[in-house]
Amino acid sequence: MIILKEIIYKVAIEAVKGSTDIAIDKMDFDSRNIGANDVFVAIRGTISDGHNYIEKAIEQGAIAIVCDEFPETIKKGITYVQVKDTNKALAYMAANYFGNPSQKLKLVGITGTNGKTTIASLLYQLFKKAGFKVGLLSTVKILVDDKEYKATHTTPDSITINHYLKEMVDSGIDYCFMEVSSHGIHQKRTEGLHFEGGVFTNLSHDHLDYHPTFAEYRDVKKSFFDNLPKTAFALSNIDDKNGQVMLQNTAAKKLTYALKSYADYKAQILENQLSGLLLKINGNEVWVKLIGTFNAYNLLAIYGTALQLGIESLEVLRLLSDLESVSGRFQFIVSNSNITAIVDYAHTPDALENVLKTINDIRTKNEQFITIVGCGGNRDKAKRPVMAGIAAELSDKVILTSDNPRNEDPEVIIQEMEQGVAPQNYKKSLSITDRKQAIKTACQLAQPNDIILIAGKGHETYQEIQGVRHDFDDMKIVKEFIEQLGK
Repeated sequence: MIILKEIIYKVAIEAVKGSTDIAIDKMDFDSRNIGANDVFVAIRGTISDGHNYIEKAIEQGAIAIVCDEFPETIKKGITYVQVKDTNKALAYMAANYFGNPSQKLKLVGITGTNGKTTIASLLYQLFKKAGFKVGLLSTVKILVDDKEYKATHTTPDSITINHYLKEMVDSGIDYCFMEVSSHGIHQKRTEGLHFEGGVFTNLSHDHLDYHPTFAEYRDVKKSFFDNLPKTAFALSNIDDKNGQVMLQNTAAKKLTYALKSYADYKAQILENQLSGLLLKINGNEVWVKLIGTFNAYNLLAIYGTALQLGIESLEVLRLLSDLESVSGRFQFIVSNSNITAIVDYAHTPDALENVLKTINDIRTKNEQFITIVGCGGNRDKAKRPVMAGIAAELSDKVILTSDNPRNEDPEVIIQEMEQGVAPQNYKKSLSITDRKQAIKTACQLAQPNDIILIAGKGHETYQEIQGVRHDFDDMKIVKEFIEQLGK
């Protein structure tokens, strides 16, 4: 039990009806989870408004309601707290409820369009190898040192974040690396958290189904750095045109990384092969197992972060050389007949172009390069033709297929993608709605030494069709077909 007035500390309160000196059990923003002696926080979401469920929450035992507008009926014996912003209130309440765990470990947030999962996951891996107890909050999974939990969102809700941070603190964890999405920032899920540092990767076309303009998308990302304390560090990729924008108004220590510009952390790519990269980072050469220019940026961000968190430079380089690629991020297998099948999460135009260019940089051009790509349903439609156009331009053959169609007709999604294929690339473009059949067709077309890229789903082990998740693992399926076909 905890007293209500203790968990509303730092919340911007407009008015109170009833007593805040009451013991409560827990809080939630989903009325279905409310029980006796709970606090219900009414959130105005994109799909439903929690204020419509206040009565239901009270019926289920809520003794306190946090809302941004008092309901018409005020019930006796119930405490009502009117706040300026219920999303922000929930974040501070969750932090207070769990004892402000982010202040008891070193939390680093990684934001940007591409690279968040790779950087967060590899920082987790690096610090584990350095002998620390480490936590991870990512798209792929949540890790409390070696204990794994399933992730449902890139940035979970405030209660979930603080719940896991508390578990990390109780487990004696030193560092936590967390993906910070634009949705999470916009919905105030990261408010009330104490960050030791923030990392900006890059900014390109994504989530414009949620953010009305690219400028708003950029400014939401920037607000994460604006809110960092002066005790934190802000590390930004200044080869990205928005890299300096992120640092404009931050009170944190400003640091930069780049391949092309003058920066605090600078790298050159000396060799780029399918087996790895030879990099020169701040004057020291290091061989790493990761591939491509985009990973050179990711590794620089990791290098800079590790140094800021106190690991010595040569030790960081040694640890970088030992890192393994993240599940579904340029993950590849080579068949008996030397066909290379690559699975990558690239689901934005920029990420897809990076992966395609990386493959083109390291291939001999004597082999055929086949790309399979789809676009998700109920998401940003504007990127569909762009992604198909890029795939068709930079591949020898492209198969347009389903990704997670969700509640949309997959054939309509593919038709919208087809609009982006330039006339000169029509002949090398195929459309196959069934993703499994698309992967099989690519395997049938592939000859010895050819390269197959399966883009869009990466680490995901499901395909979502009409609200139902079906088992679907790109890597597992391509392996099966290559073996079946004796390739």
